[in-house]
Amino acid sequence: MVSLSREVTVAARAAEVGAAVVRSAGLGADTSVRAKGLPGDYVTDVDLAAERAIRELLSAEGGGVRVHGEEGGGGGGTGSAAGGGGTDVVDAWVVDPLDGTTNFSRGFWAVGVSVALVVGGEPVAGAVCAPFLEETWVAGRGQGAWRRRDGSGERERLSVSARPAGRAVVATGFPFRRKDLLPRYLRTFEGALSRFEDLRRPGAAALDLAWVAGGVFEGFFELALAPWDVAAGGLLIEEAGGVVTDWAGGDGWLRGDIVAGSPAVHEVLLSLASDGG
Repeated sequence: MVSLSREVTVAARAAEVGAAVVRSAGLGADTSVRAKGLPGDYVTDVDLAAERAIRELLSAEGGGVRVHGEEGGGGGGTGSAAGGGGTDVVDAWVVDPLDGTTNFSRGFWAVGVSVALVVGGEPVAGAVCAPFLEETWVAGRGQGAWRRRDGSGERERLSVSARPAGRAVVATGFPFRRKDLLPRYLRTFEGALSRFEDLRRPGAAALDLAWVAGGVFEGFFELALAPWDVAAGGLLIEEAGGVVTDWAGGDGWLRGDIVAGSPAVHEVLLSLASDGG
């Protein structure tokens, strides 16, 4: 079994530290839900507590690289980063301490914690942890993608699905914060529903991407996400043999417009996204 790099191990430890905070709070138990700005964009005290725990670990073990979190922005350590939907990340640990806050606040278990190290604008190490499934997915550039269950030291190597497009189940996320993108999105959505067997919308992009890497879903597409939503999951897919691009087929997917999947399904999704553009 391949020996994973220190950066991958740190990413996994950070994601699991955040997941422990989320899990200990309990689904639906946090009554501190409040809007951050755009409709449907929420934060809770659990989001903030999980990010604090992750920042503390990365401050001690993250090699002095700046941490850029969804809730706290960039700060600490050295290096540079810019975050937020549609922007660039250069060199940073990018952190989503609770992906699926709406799910969490309503008692739905589909939530994840995502931590990735981005160097030169490219994810090189990442981890996604599902607190209520007690599963962690990890990947390192050139090291493959792996899943660990129940805190066990045993790892299972991930590989994207080989199902043909006609039998594919593809995950997605709606651009609910950006209603101006609905016409473009809905054209792609309609095409996807026609070309694939079915679509899913669990509501946590980090988990969707991890599930694509593990062959649960064959693909994923969404608009207007942020780097912390996609950095770890996109790396998982690439290291599991899949393809990740932006909606134009370029390498700008960290900015949040993402099309990902097995090679065959990505090809169809990209054609639909390009037509939808």
